[in-house]
Amino acid sequence: MSNRYCLFTGKTELSVLTSPDDAHQLLDAVLVERAKQGDKTAFRQLYDQHHRRVYALCFRLAGQAELAEEATQETFVRLWQKLPLFDGKSQFTTWLHSLTVNQALSCIKKHKSFWTRMLPAELAPDLSSAPLEYDGLDKLILRLPERARIVFVLYALEGYQHDEIAKRLSIAQGTSKAQYHRAKQLLQEMI
Repeated sequence: MSNRYCLFTGKTELSVLTSPDDAHQLLDAVLVERAKQGDKTAFRQLYDQHHRRVYALCFRLAGQAELAEEATQETFVRLWQKLPLFDGKSQFTTWLHSLTVNQALSCIKKHKSFWTRMLPAELAPDLSSAPLEYDGLDKLILRLPERARIVFVLYALEGYQHDEIAKRLSIAQGTSKAQYHRAKQLLQEMI
């Protein structure tokens, strides 16, 4: 057991850090509070600590390295802007995860609409083809059609429910289930 100063209550509290996750959560809390006050070094530390996880999620959703890099960058720009709104009621990583999903989906939608406005459909780049940089399941997931890939990643890998996916993607819950089934079927055929 150890005493620690709580940034949220302003009191010294008795605490037990039982795992590395507890230590990471405490470090995140300290860095978030410092970054909220405009400390760019603290924000850089948050970036260093979380950018790999953010990029991996963006890459799985976007299926393309360039889009994943853009979505990752947009996520951290948005994080800097929205950090003062983080109230600490949830874990920072949970809040960052939600922000990442929103930014990745927004980035995908923005690029898709850009190409449909600028080029005829037959000349638009195929955003579902991606460099096969990952191994195993990740490599196969990248081969899925965009909508099926997004639903599969959100449902099977990230733990979202079909009603949540439907709301985020502005589709019917049945469509989310159908896309998930389609993704599973395509993955089974690839194996």
